[in-house]
Amino acid sequence: MIKRLAVYCGARPGCNEEYIDLAAEFGKSMAQNGIDLVYGGGKFGLMGAVANAVLDNGGEAYGVITQELYERNTSLDRLTDLKITPNMDIRKETMMQMADGLVALPGGLGTAEEIIQAASWTGVGDNAKPVVFFNYNHFYDTMRQQFEVMHQEGFLEEEYLAAISFADDFETMMKFMNQYQAPHYRQYH
Repeated sequence: MIKRLAVYCGARPGCNEEYIDLAAEFGKSMAQNGIDLVYGGGKFGLMGAVANAVLDNGGEAYGVITQELYERNTSLDRLTDLKITPNMDIRKETMMQMADGLVALPGGLGTAEEIIQAASWTGVGDNAKPVVFFNYNHFYDTMRQQFEVMHQEGFLEEEYLAAISFADDFETMMKFMNQYQAPHYRQYH
């Protein structure tokens, strides 16, 4: 069962206020389902919205932020706990270790990089936790299409493609995560 969820999402609000509303509703759903948040520790954009919603609804929010970003005064000051790491690589690894599952809400390059790293580590055996793209308003449709191209062209095996979920609602995401069984790591012959 998922008790702590790593959420990757934009440190910016996006062009549409619906994104902030989505993040707040997502955080509220987490808290109502007894799921704690692990995230990048920020107070801005979707990151701040999801963390504040978790906290406002009685949940716990654990931030993991780099020293550089902390010194720029980007961290939310009301978190359950805040870990400060020396760099992004350690931040990402710490978040994956702390969480039972990993999900990307809408975001930019950092969001994509972090969730794709989690997915790619499945194949090498370094991540046995479920990975979900929360596909709000078709935000990740083209990402899904690109993964299907990778599969069709022989670069992404079926079992690793199937290990990534694209969900457009909280219940579907949680069902996938709670039933998840990690595939065996890639063998080379």
